Amino acid sequence: MSVMFSQVALATHEADHRFMVEGYVCGPDGKGMSSADVLVKDTKISYGQVVRTDGDGYYKAMFHLHNDNFGDPLLVEARGEQQHLKVEFDQKDLESDRKIRVNFGTGCEVSGPPVWIWWGGGAVVAVAGGVIGMKLVRSQRKRERGRVKSQGKRKS
Repeated sequence: MSVMFSQVALATHEADHRFMVEGYVCGPDGKGMSSADVLVKDTKISYGQVVRTDGDGYYKAMFHLHNDNFGDPLLVEARGEQQHLKVEFDQKDLESDRKIRVNFGTGCEVSGPPVWIWWGGGAVVAVAGGVIGMKLVRSQRKRERGRVKSQGKRKS
């Protein structure tokens, strides 16, 4: 029984069976709205779910869809605003996550972490690389000095 259950559970987590709808809900001020309800529904198979945005206005809804669901009409609704889309993905790609981004409101085009994180991360990598590089150079110099000393002793 547990083997059968694990096979079914695994199937819902394979990339070619997942379809994710994600995005942000933003208010008139352009800031993400927390605790906003978002309805995401595949209207052909009458399956939908209501998800709630987090503190940044981000939401995510996961569906178990197959290739035969390609082109199904998709309804996404937040704050009384509706967007009608279609389930679209590369049917031949069985490994990449299948997803679509749907944002509501203005100013909520969030493309990733704040810029300072990238600059800070880059600085940390640069410093770490410099430290490692210096240690390697010092180690190489010590080995060369050791070789020169050992060659000098052999000649005498």
